[in-house]
Amino acid sequence: MSENKIGTIGWIDLTVPDATVIRDFYQKVVGWNHSAVSMGEYDDFCMLPPSSENPVSGICYARGANKDLPPIWIIYIIVADIEHSVSACKELGGEVIMEPKDYGEQGRYCIIKDPAGAVSALYQILE
Repeated sequence: MSENKIGTIGWIDLTVPDATVIRDFYQKVVGWNHSAVSMGEYDDFCMLPPSSENPVSGICYARGANKDLPPIWIIYIIVADIEHSVSACKELGGEVIMEPKDYGEQGRYCIIKDPAGAVSALYQILE
C-alpha cells in the first residue's frame, strides 16, 4: 500500500488470466518496469514508473483467492474498520464480492460492488 490515510486510495491492482502478457503490454505502452512478487508457483508483478523503485500498481494472475475477480483495475481504499465498512456496504445496497481476508500480518482486505455496479476493494491496515 502506498498510502495509509483513511479514505485514500492506497493501491491499484489488475487481475487477469495471463499477467505476464498484460505486464509486457503496459511495459511497452506506458513504459512501466516491473518487479516480481513470488506467489509460490508463479509470480505476480509490481509495476514501476521508469527510473523509479516505487511501485504504482500490481498486475496479478487470476488464480487462488483472485480467480473470480473481474479483469478490471481495482482501487484499494483505506478504511479504519473493515467489518464496519462491509456492514455499511451491505446496508446501503452494495454487495460484498470477496469477504474480508487477511493480507499477511499487514492488513485485511475485501472486494465490494457499489449500488451502481462499480467494483473496488477496502483495505484496513493492522497496527
